[in-house]
Amino acid sequence: MRLEPVIGDDPRDILRALKSALHGAGPALGLGGVNVLPGEVRPGTAVVVTTSGSTGIPKSVVLSRDALTASALATAERVGEGMWLLALPASYVAGMQVMVRSIVADREPAILSGSFTPQSFAAAALMMVSTERGVRIPTFTSLVPAQLTRLLDAAETDSTVLASLRSFETILVGGQGLPAIALERAEAAGARVVRTYGSTETSGGCVYDGVALRGVSVRIVEGEVQISGPVLADGYVGDPEMTDAVFHRTADGTRWYLTGDAGLIEDDVLRVRGRIDNVIVSGGLNVSLDRVERVVRGIPGLESAVVVGVSDPRWGEASVVVVPRGEALRRSESVQLEEARQAVSSEIGPHARPSRLVLVDDLATLPSGKPDREAIRSAVAALH
Repeated sequence: MRLEPVIGDDPRDILRALKSALHGAGPALGLGGVNVLPGEVRPGTAVVVTTSGSTGIPKSVVLSRDALTASALATAERVGEGMWLLALPASYVAGMQVMVRSIVADREPAILSGSFTPQSFAAAALMMVSTERGVRIPTFTSLVPAQLTRLLDAAETDSTVLASLRSFETILVGGQGLPAIALERAEAAGARVVRTYGSTETSGGCVYDGVALRGVSVRIVEGEVQISGPVLADGYVGDPEMTDAVFHRTADGTRWYLTGDAGLIEDDVLRVRGRIDNVIVSGGLNVSLDRVERVVRGIPGLESAVVVGVSDPRWGEASVVVVPRGEALRRSESVQLEEARQAVSSEIGPHARPSRLVLVDDLATLPSGKPDREAIRSAVAALH
């Protein structure tokens, strides 16, 4: 089967190629600087997404037409049908799924032009308002937490941004955990937010507000979140060993994706606790950086903080809180660090207290908008 890499990240070029790939009329679409031989792509493939993620290890994920379509239909069943606004990079699975949902619904997506700002988002959102047979067409969009935080900050003084947030039937927010304080702010502003969980390997979000989409099953095995269903990727191009390690088939023929995320299911709701391997050993005790980060993000002014682990001469390893300078409240670094240390000590234990707080002009991010944790960690380590 032919594979056609898309040069650049113009969403309109990607939309045209994606339509052709989903309808079976054109070649499979390669995104993310894909470096795959055409012969390695199996029939039925719609997209190959090459992504390094936050670990820096490249992987080319094979997504079929059936998997992408199943995800889009299940999302429509859960949140409703209407028009979608693309405010994420189109080469990122969440952005691409905005296009897939639009194609499946036979509607053109609205596309945010230029870089993301609260003002450009508001302008695009309010231009989407339209009716069909006298009934308003519902609108939807998908964001990462950092974008939602920027919009909420701007909405405090800009009524147009506030109106745009309220205009959407549903705003999907995923890519990383949404701090509870950000969710509370969104609800207070009148924005209807649904938290999503998933990955490129699951065709994007497949668990909404802790509940799996139709056809998707979730289980916890030895503390790890595992997912099955029609939304799963076929595997990784050119890496059968990784495919076999990550996608397991049980005796009854069910195929499970091993996410590498720690989690639990309470009252039929999935709660993700972070990466199983995002752990440091500080003073001989294991410390989950994801858990520390969740606690720190509950502190006003630290909602966008990223917690990384670095070498420490006393403890072996220690956690460091990194936060954008412009988002920190007008309190001294020492005061905010002490607030973080007290909160972490109370929630987790004194062994998990962060050692430092570092203010930066901007957090390094991946194309998806997620924090580039390895780049952030390296920058912090270089400060020694």
